[in-house]
Amino acid sequence: MPIKNMHGNTLDLLGEAIVAGRYPQGLSIPPEPTLCEELGVSRTVIREAVKGLIAKGLLITGPKLGTRVLPEEQWNWFDPDVVAWQSKCGLTREYLRDLQELRRVVEPAAVRLAAERATATDLAEIEAAYAGMKDAIENGGDYVKYDLRFHQGLLRACHNRMVVQMSKALGALLRTSFEISTSRPDGPAQSLPLHRAVLDAVIARAPARAEQAILVLIDAAREDIEQVLVSRRKLPSLAAPALQLKAPKLPRVPG
Repeated sequence: MPIKNMHGNTLDLLGEAIVAGRYPQGLSIPPEPTLCEELGVSRTVIREAVKGLIAKGLLITGPKLGTRVLPEEQWNWFDPDVVAWQSKCGLTREYLRDLQELRRVVEPAAVRLAAERATATDLAEIEAAYAGMKDAIENGGDYVKYDLRFHQGLLRACHNRMVVQMSKALGALLRTSFEISTSRPDGPAQSLPLHRAVLDAVIARAPARAEQAILVLIDAAREDIEQVLVSRRKLPSLAAPALQLKAPKLPRVPG
């Protein structure tokens, strides 16, 4: 196994174990020899993985302290690896509510900027994503992929480097939100005009209208998620492929 893959796999295994609670917060992880034996890697690989987890805020190490798991409040929740590990372990209801609140803070401001700064290339990309959503509704296909592409296109169009970095970390989380909405009967068809309203406002260079339109869209998604949370239905797993829409059945023509 290449060294890079070995380091990456070990980082993932330890990261997932921490996020899943197999190594409890506030306590030390197993000593190096134990981890080497369990994972079948050298001490060098374990040490490199631990350094990576320290950088992501999951571990702390020091004299007389050992190597301990930090409380989850100190984890770097904008790190794509941390997001992926949490997604594999299962997104909690609290986590989804945090996401909805974050979206309501970040996306409206980003869309306002997009209405002021979007380039022709940005608009073409978002328009293509919208076309993909529309086609998935009309002919079946991966609606969620294009929904995610639409929102990430809006975030990129604001041309703020920090927001763009945030969009990368939010991608996996946003997919869960979109899958919940997509699972509702007629959810995508009802959502599509709301997306069109956002895009039209950005094209028209109307920041206030764009902000209001994205708020309507976010609040509709929040209602979908709250209904799922209240019903205690199983949440979508990001380890599984995204839900595919089925092509609508055509009416039978008598003949």
